[in-house]
Amino acid sequence: MTTTVATAKDRYLAEFEAVERLGAFRSPSWLAPLRRRAIDRFAESGFPTTRDEDWRYTNLTALGATPFRPTAPSPAGVPAGVLERLALPGLEWPRLVFVDGRYSPKLSTARPLLGGGQVASLAEAMITEGDMIERHLGRHARWDGNVFAALNTAFVQDGGFVCLPPEARGETSIELVFLATTPGVVAQPRTLIVAGLHSRLTVVERYVGLTDEAYFTNAVTEIVAGPGAAVDHYMLQEQGAEAFHVATVHAALGRDSAFDTCGATFGGRLARTTLTLELAGEGARGAINGLYVVGGRQHVDHHVTVDHAVPRCASRQLFKGVLDGTARAVFNGRIIVRPDAQKTDATQTNKHLLLSDGVEVDSKPQLEIFADDVKCTHGAAEGQLAPEALFYLKSRGLGEETARALLTYGFAHEVLERVAVEPLQAYLDRLLMARLGSDRTTKEIA
Repeated sequence: MTTTVATAKDRYLAEFEAVERLGAFRSPSWLAPLRRRAIDRFAESGFPTTRDEDWRYTNLTALGATPFRPTAPSPAGVPAGVLERLALPGLEWPRLVFVDGRYSPKLSTARPLLGGGQVASLAEAMITEGDMIERHLGRHARWDGNVFAALNTAFVQDGGFVCLPPEARGETSIELVFLATTPGVVAQPRTLIVAGLHSRLTVVERYVGLTDEAYFTNAVTEIVAGPGAAVDHYMLQEQGAEAFHVATVHAALGRDSAFDTCGATFGGRLARTTLTLELAGEGARGAINGLYVVGGRQHVDHHVTVDHAVPRCASRQLFKGVLDGTARAVFNGRIIVRPDAQKTDATQTNKHLLLSDGVEVDSKPQLEIFADDVKCTHGAAEGQLAPEALFYLKSRGLGEETARALLTYGFAHEVLERVAVEPLQAYLDRLLMARLGSDRTTKEIA
């Protein structure tokens, strides 16, 4: 294990030096030192092992053993009709499409946002909005303590950029689609979202695999909500069967701002999400919801940190997992209440539904409270379908398979009910029902 991880580290270090030597990092002058500091941090630590507490239950041997190569300079072709099949009916938002980590203008439908907002590829924004990018890129997602964020920062080239100016009160929405098309490559998209004073923004990030062979996506998203801003954020992961997907999300909230995020994980051989919510302004509110439905030998890992740094902030967490086959789930939820963060109101709930005897769950809720006038709760539970409920549905004429699917759907749908975008909720409903079984089951649930 140690040798494999060390070899993987050496490959990425050599690739960085080769890319830098060839001048492929054509970018603003301020970015080069940031890249160098990030790769130095990666060199110090390398890929984590199960001896690292945060990775105790997630083994990266297979990821380290696979010699992924960087993506080609230009996007690969996308089969005709793919975007039409992926489209969310009734959703006509501006959409940026990235193919193996690179922006594809041909597949995108970018246009100016309401209120003077901007949406562009990060590579373009580094040229046109250099001051804004420099102010925020790498300043929020803690690459000094997250090796995958460090690796992404070292190789950052492209991704999504969304920015709303202060007082942009009109409803503004954007869809970012990241397509993985090529086996054996590593893509490292970077997304920066900035919502100005009293603005309102909805962003959907979708990660979709068009191949079931192995590839690696290492994505980082930084979200900044200014005072009084409201950001709704959705992340949908539908990677291929053998994909490795590592995501880092960091949201920094200003005074009286609101941030709601909901993630849905269905694909990938190994999926890890590290999500940090930083409540840095009084009166800020955050809600984090997640659903993962996995089977076979899939492994899904969520590490969530909610940092209450100032008084009178509130946070809510709800994560639910459905596991079948020999799938494994890891959940680590950490709530930090700093000494000055009086009047904090925080809750955390994590529940798993186990559909077979071969699954495994490791759940670790944590409260670290350093203030005395707070209201904080957490809870975790694992269980199987209730025999009484199954008996009741079967006594009403439903078959065993349909009854199980209905109960499973009811368990999972509590999370999807929190998706405020109706076309997205309907799409997730269809994905969930497809994972639950036959056409008959789908019709019964519908």
